[in-house]
Amino acid sequence: MTSVVVAGAGTIGSLLAAFLGRVADVSVLVRREEHAAALNRDGLRVTGRADFTSKVTAATDPADLPVPELVIVASKGNDLESVADRLRGEFDGATVMTIQNGLGAEEVLAARGGWPLLSSVTFMSGTRHSDAHVEYILDTATWIGPYRDTTPADARRVAELIATSGLKAEAFDDLRPAQWSKLIFNATVNGVAALTGLPHDHHFAEQPLGPFVHALVEEGKAAAHAAGVQLWEDPWEMNLLATQRGFKHSPSMLEDVRARRPTEVELINGSLVREAQRLGIPVPLHETVYALVKGKEASYA
Repeated sequence: MTSVVVAGAGTIGSLLAAFLGRVADVSVLVRREEHAAALNRDGLRVTGRADFTSKVTAATDPADLPVPELVIVASKGNDLESVADRLRGEFDGATVMTIQNGLGAEEVLAARGGWPLLSSVTFMSGTRHSDAHVEYILDTATWIGPYRDTTPADARRVAELIATSGLKAEAFDDLRPAQWSKLIFNATVNGVAALTGLPHDHHFAEQPLGPFVHALVEEGKAAAHAAGVQLWEDPWEMNLLATQRGFKHSPSMLEDVRARRPTEVELINGSLVREAQRLGIPVPLHETVYALVKGKEASYA
């Protein structure tokens, strides 16, 4: 695949667009005209774990972008439906890949077009300093798997493209075990960070907060078991490893709360709670975290 559209240029979208711009023709779909102008004028600069600038083409209308072979929908969960609406009727023949946290992003895209779909989740992170500058901080992998009218070979091709660009990526025959591992990790860590104001640090593994974090993980694991999913990684071990990395990472939901923005609580915590309820699995701690984050959002007004 040599032509890619990245829909959404927040932190993850910017990192993907910039790195892929080194090995493919990359276009970026953004919301604001001034954002498109900055990218077309200045390119997309990466600092942190890498230092380079990629040339990209940007526009606010999909019709103004070259027809791609691959579309990566990298918007945050809050913007997913509006981005999917803008893509409706566009880019026939392209494969579309979601890269949102939580569950349900694939269904949103599937309802708006007949594209072949890939599903993915990512652990990489960074900080977006401006429309044309993103800092690459956490160099962990993106996990990719088939979803609709795609095969494991399709997932491998995209993973290889991403890896060739300098990012880490891994393909799966079935993404659900990895997706659920990330879902439980995210619902736990993001929710607790948003409510406590703590970055993801040693507090999440020690007394008195650690046991609560562990109990949230255990609830999520019970829901995954009921769904017939054998987790790819233990979310508690993922939590422990992350707290031992030696730097304080602010989860995206914490950054949203600090900025008094809507969070991704519906797609992350909400999707876990709804799936557990559908399966008849009690998750009272996750229900409480979900309700409290929703209350936190309501307090902005």
